Amino acid sequence: QVQLVESGGGAVQAGGSLRLSCAASGRTFSSYRMGWFRQAPGKEREFVATISGSGGLTEYADSVKGRSTISRDNANWTVYLQMGSLKAEDTAVYFCAASNRGWSRASDYAYWGQGTQVTVSS
Repeated sequence: QVQLVESGGGAVQAGGSLRLSCAASGRTFSSYRMGWFRQAPGKEREFVATISGSGGLTEYADSVKGRSTISRDNANWTVYLQMGSLKAEDTAVYFCAASNRGWSRASDYAYWGQGTQVTVSS
């Protein structure tokens, strides 16, 4: 079992930035690929970014590529999502997830946090 707790969400104006954090506990953190997903009202959960266990490989959704950075601190069992140039369409609940298989599909992720709300006003 892996427990995940997100933090860092909030309200921000368009063009601003936020850093989301996800603190993990339970089984060996570095053995899991970590991902961020988001879900806007009335929409399906969508992939945002993922990072390998070592932190050496990352992948981003086209919608956030170039203005977001995923990183992880294996010593402190935490993964981050730094987002900049925020847009109204980034408004969603952001979820942290852990996977030991797959890469960008939500179904590949076995463990999920409770989510943190990000609201971007234009």
